[in-house]
Amino acid sequence: MPGASEFTTRPELAGTFGMVASTHWLASAAGMSVLEKGGNAFDAAVAAGLVLQIVEPHLSGPGGEVPIIGFDARHGGTFVVDGQGPAPRAATLGAFAALDVDLIPGNGLLAACVPGAFGAWLLLLRDHGVARLRDVISYAIDYAGGGYPVVPALSGAIASVAGLFRDHWPSSAEVYLPGGQVPHPGARFSNPQLATTYQRILDEAESAARGRDEQIEAARHVFYEGFVAEALADYLDFAEVMDSTGHPNGGLLAYDDIAAWRPGAEPPLTYDYEGLTVCKTQPWGQGPVFLQQLALLAGFDLAAMGPGSADFIHTVVECAKLAFADREAWYGDPKFTDVPLRELLSPGYSDERRRLVGPAASADLVPGSPGGRQPRLPAFAEGPFGHANGTGHGRTRGPGGGGDPGLDPHLAPRPDPGTGEPTVPTSAGRRGDTCHVDVADRFGNLVSATPSGAWLQSSPVVPALGFCLGTRAQMFTLEPRLPATLAPGKRPRTTLSPSLALRDGEPYLAFGTPGGDQQDQWTLAFFLNHVHFGMNLQQAIDAAEFHTRHFPSSFYPREAAPRTIDVEERVGEKVIAELRRRGHEVAVYPPWSLGRVSAVARRDGMLYAAANPRGMQGYAVGR
Repeated sequence: MPGASEFTTRPELAGTFGMVASTHWLASAAGMSVLEKGGNAFDAAVAAGLVLQIVEPHLSGPGGEVPIIGFDARHGGTFVVDGQGPAPRAATLGAFAALDVDLIPGNGLLAACVPGAFGAWLLLLRDHGVARLRDVISYAIDYAGGGYPVVPALSGAIASVAGLFRDHWPSSAEVYLPGGQVPHPGARFSNPQLATTYQRILDEAESAARGRDEQIEAARHVFYEGFVAEALADYLDFAEVMDSTGHPNGGLLAYDDIAAWRPGAEPPLTYDYEGLTVCKTQPWGQGPVFLQQLALLAGFDLAAMGPGSADFIHTVVECAKLAFADREAWYGDPKFTDVPLRELLSPGYSDERRRLVGPAASADLVPGSPGGRQPRLPAFAEGPFGHANGTGHGRTRGPGGGGDPGLDPHLAPRPDPGTGEPTVPTSAGRRGDTCHVDVADRFGNLVSATPSGAWLQSSPVVPALGFCLGTRAQMFTLEPRLPATLAPGKRPRTTLSPSLALRDGEPYLAFGTPGGDQQDQWTLAFFLNHVHFGMNLQQAIDAAEFHTRHFPSSFYPREAAPRTIDVEERVGEKVIAELRRRGHEVAVYPPWSLGRVSAVARRDGMLYAAANPRGMQGYAVGR
């Protein structure tokens, strides 16, 4: 069948002790090392997540964020850790209006939210792990101080923003351009300042307390109220840096914002599908869009269509357009806006929306009216949805330039390197994204986490710390009275979307991928391949990927590519021709270029794992 995996690039790993799958082999190895030393899945995830900040600094950093979904066998339940920091108190609509900014820039300091990742990892470790802080943070310290091999994507990311660093961000040039040069693939690279930062956090935490939990809390205090927060605040008090508005701007984040924030835990949002209970984040993330897609697809006979067929891709993409249109109209931080989740996932609403899926590609962005409410879209989502060049509202060109080489001319324009999502070009035509890790252990625990933000191209390195701040506030709109409108203390609607599924109330599958708006499309294809077509984890990951960019990007400059489907050319010429006949603007990518899914599973007393082969970087490990 078109798109089906008749072979796999690697075996699906199987064992009984533990499994770790992530987007970088060093992170997977660190997580496995923790399991071997007696740690559980949550300890392993923390170690792997902290390593990802070191070895994939173009995709995540200590100043970023991480949502986490886990199943704790000791406590017998599923939980979400909210690692998304909120907007600063000074981040008001008036503050941006005074700067004559109508679209929050994708780099620089204006879009910085409170760094949530470190606090979230510590909460996971304290409440669900068994290891001590030293046991999980030492891997990141060793790689930051002693060095690690540069992967091609990292070298390409640095090269794409080297001019920006040299001309405008000298603190970043000092770290990432050693000797004034871009580190070449395979070179040994280190960040001694970041190693010193993490070592100091550990030393101060161990000096402050003897007990495990007390040391973890002391480390949180050091980061959010101690020398780390103080260094960030001192930098922000004076720094003005060039960003994608074309002008230097300061930041809005302050010490009080950082000191006041605490990570939290909450129940997941769930939906039952084909005998599985799928768990996602609440609508401060885009996770519910995965569930809305499942609710729509439940009314189609996907198994009869066959994996990778034109019918299958068309149906999945048309349902994605409807679900993501609802995301644009209705999703936001539920502490600030009433998101009609019950109606959005109700059978009646799904039946009504499903009737909009026709035989031809839809050209419009059509949110629904859950519970009779009338939808309203932001202005950047109301552009000319009849062509593939997107809306482009508010677009400004900052330092840099470029685009993806060797791609189909139907592709929409790309953001500048260093702005928005870290989608910098590489020599293989592959784009960057973010990070992901999944872990299963012999105790029955399961965890999925998607760390991201504060990538090296987002804002300048804070000289005293060795890492930069994030730019997640770019996901807010500056239009008043919308679910995703900027407000002080509000969480941006993040795209980060880990996934976990239960079978008969027991943990079954943890999975996820980097990829911004594509996360809940690439993982959906993986999930459907596994559930409907019986593919094992590796087969489902290896199958030819596809997604749509029909709706506005969550990242600056918020462009859309109406009717566009991006496909790996492995879907086949006949499928591509049929999709185009149905009115889709098909952009053909190289054979192994879309998606970075990883997954672990528990079934029939065994543990399983698989990782994405694309880019030759993600690996699963286990025994």
